[in-house]
Formats: sequence, C-alpha cells, structure tokens
Amino acid sequence: MDAHAAFRTVGAHRCVEHIDASVDGHRLSQGGFWVVVATFEGRLDAWRFADVSWHEALAEPRTARRWEGPAHEAWKSSLTKAEYVAGVGRVRDDIRQGDVYQVNLCRVLSAPLPAGPYGPDAVALSERLARGNPARYAARIVIPAREGAPGAWIVSASPERYLSIEGATVTSSPIKGTAAPGEPMLAKDEAENVMITDLIRNDLSHVAQPGTVTVPEFLALHEHPGLTHLQSTVSATLSDEHNWTDQMWGELFAGTFPPGSVSGAPKASALSVIAREETAPRGPYCGAIGWVDADSKRAELAVGIRTFWWDDAHGGTLSFGTGAGITWGSDPYAEWEETELKARRLITLASADRMSP
Repeated sequence: MDAHAAFRTVGAHRCVEHIDASVDGHRLSQGGFWVVVATFEGRLDAWRFADVSWHEALAEPRTARRWEGPAHEAWKSSLTKAEYVAGVGRVRDDIRQGDVYQVNLCRVLSAPLPAGPYGPDAVALSERLARGNPARYAARIVIPAREGAPGAWIVSASPERYLSIEGATVTSSPIKGTAAPGEPMLAKDEAENVMITDLIRNDLSHVAQPGTVTVPEFLALHEHPGLTHLQSTVSATLSDEHNWTDQMWGELFAGTFPPGSVSGAPKASALSVIAREETAPRGPYCGAIGWVDADSKRAELAVGIRTFWWDDAHGGTLSFGTGAGITWGSDPYAEWEETELKARRLITLASADRMSP
C-alpha cells in the first residue's frame, strides 16, 4: 500500500493479518499500522502491516512500467444518460415532497481488463495518475487474497478527506460543488455545501467533547486538474470516551459513515433513495480508503472518489465511479454533464488508447 497524506508519502509492506473491522474495530486503537478499506455498502476491512516507511516528498519515483488499460470505447456505464436524467427527476420529486433535501446520485463505469492473479499493474496506473491528475489523498493498495482473508486492488486519486485524526483532534473536509475551470459556482453548489457541512458537524458531535466542533474552512474554492471544487472543513476534539479507546472506531464509523458528501441529507433518507435509483454497487467508490497508525495515534482516511478498483469478475473488470449531488435546484442534464466532467480526465488517463505513457 502506498498513499499520500498531508503532503507526506507512506508505504506499507508485509501484511501480517486481516480483520473485519466492523466486528473487531477495537483492534484499530490497540496498536500497529493498519490499511483500511470500507465499501459504500458497509464492508469494513483492515490489514495490519509490519513494515512502514514515511517520506516527505509527494512525487512517486517514476518507473519504466507502461500501463495497459482498456480501450476508451470499452467503458460502459451502469446508468445511461436517459436513465440518469430520469433518476435526477425522481430525486427532485422526493425533494419536493419533503422526503429528502439532497442526494448524491452516482453511476459506475466499468471495462473488461483481464490480468493475472494480482490484478493489473497498479504501479503503472498510479504513476500515470500522479503525473496526469495529482491528488492530495492519492493511494495505491494491492493486497493479494489469502486463505480466509480477502484482498484489495485500488488506485485512487481522491482529493477529499473523510477523516483525519492527530491525537485527539478529528477533521473532515467535505467537497460539495463542482465547476469547470474558470466557471463560477452556482447558488445550488453553495446550498449543497452548506447542507453537507451541517451534516458533518452533526456527525462529529456524537464523538466530540461538547463545544469543540468548529468550521475552520467554509465554502473555499480549491483548484484540481480539470475542475474546481467547493470545500469546507469541520474539526472537533474527541471526547475522553472516544480518544483512542476500544469503542472509538466503532462509534466514529457508526456516526459518520458513509461520508455525508457522497450520500446526502438527511443521510438515512438519502441512502434509501440511492438504493432505489442506483443499479450497481459502489464498492470502494464513495467508501473510505486510508490508514490508521494506532502507535502514533494518527489516521488518514479519504473519501473513495476518483477511484479505480479491479476484481476478477467476468474474467477481470476495472471500475470507476462518478456522481453528482442532486438538490431541488438541479438541472438533470447539467448533473449528467457534471458526472462526465468528473470522469473524463481520469478515464482518459486509464484507457489504453492514450498516446503518452
């Protein structure tokens, strides 16, 4: 596993054990360095690694490996344009009826990609993304499946922080609002961000010392390759009963997962709408990807957006998710175009017919 976090790079090697962290989450506070992958649907896997190294530089060393991805035309969407637009219309009906205020509606792009038992060359893809779409929370996780323990193959260029922990301080930075470079954010984008920021404040309050939840960043514009995002940041101090105690991670995940920026508000109602409208599981997309270092009481988990994952289904399949936040002010066709904007650059980078390595 390799990941960028807070402008440092961490590499972990020699996996020594796996746990189902939804059952044994207390282990994440008791010691060791853990790689964590949570699917949007709620599966929570953690692997403990024996060898961990830290580096100050963000840039990865460039190798001579060449990425061999699927052809650009091989990518298929779980929802067609017509289906997605109709789904946005139904979500707006839900909002009009007062059932929900905002829903993140997503689709999954997938393409056949046969590979060996350890999957495609994740190093080659991650280095291509590092050059063409650098991201603060980029990660590469390749863990072979072993008897009785699942594996993982994930290459992420996520720009979004789900949870950072430094000692007793927990921070989340939801992204809501997307525009093409040079284009202004809409009132709808700001309204979305305000709603989700309030949701995150509420989520963190369940594990925080009373009065410590703050918003040090609000409606800030962040430039990323090929687009601009609107980001806020919520910070809190963990209460004594949650400060690296056995119940800490169970309570954190119960109170904050799935991330509000990729579900909606109210969260329970939004998840019901998502289950009704989406035709493919999101898997690690919109889940959580990162690490927990219990020995130093630090953790960095990204929201699994801008993320590729591979599995051996149908002879080998590479997948990528994209979505948009739907509010009453949404235009269905504009929301489809937002999903295209978010996917375009990364799908091009991951496709075999791109000319440069």
